[in-house]
Amino acid sequence: MHLKQHIPNAITCGNLVSGCLSILFLTHNMPVKAAIMIFVAGLFDFLDGFAARLLHAHSPIGADLDSLSDVVSFGVAPGFIMYWLMSRSFDLPQWCIAGINMLPCLAFLLPVFSAIRLAKFNIDSTQKTTFRGIPAPGMAIFIASLPLALSQVHHLKDGVLSYWACLGIALIFSFMMVSRLRFFSFKMKSAKWNGNEVRWIFLLVTITSFVIFKWISLPFVMMFYVLLSIFFAEKTE
Repeated sequence: MHLKQHIPNAITCGNLVSGCLSILFLTHNMPVKAAIMIFVAGLFDFLDGFAARLLHAHSPIGADLDSLSDVVSFGVAPGFIMYWLMSRSFDLPQWCIAGINMLPCLAFLLPVFSAIRLAKFNIDSTQKTTFRGIPAPGMAIFIASLPLALSQVHHLKDGVLSYWACLGIALIFSFMMVSRLRFFSFKMKSAKWNGNEVRWIFLLVTITSFVIFKWISLPFVMMFYVLLSIFFAEKTE
């Protein structure tokens, strides 16, 4: 096998390491750095597919490695971020087993359904220009945006989020990952406006919102993505 065949897999490993570092930062009570590493993992996830197409280096092992890396970076890591947020919520109820409050562990529904979502994607050849169910990276980016937005308004350590709001977010995104709802992808056959209107509108709104509002815009941008997909994803096919 030529060296170029290994380049996409090496980039995929960067995705995996980023997910591991996200979890590591969280164990040291650094949620902002943990969230940023999920965005870094997303960058690696984009680049490995781009490199594979550019180098014509697609392989079965690459597809499996990509899915395994995604489970860590876009399943386990955001699950731990949600656990961190839940465990610090101002209205956290108590249900302890062996001295551990088990209720924040409901955050781990996210990695479970992320794994199911990725497994379904691997055996579904129809998800090319649109996805069935929100992609795991989309869920992960929304979860990662929460500590970043909270840190911008100086409420990250104040327990400002409700446990029930966090649980609702975990349940909704778990459902959306395995639903039959259509979500548009960013795979464009060309950069033309025609046929890519939804994608360009989303990108322009995202860039403008981030320039004006910085990190606090990200949760709302992801909700905008969900709404655009629900109403207009079929137009991107």
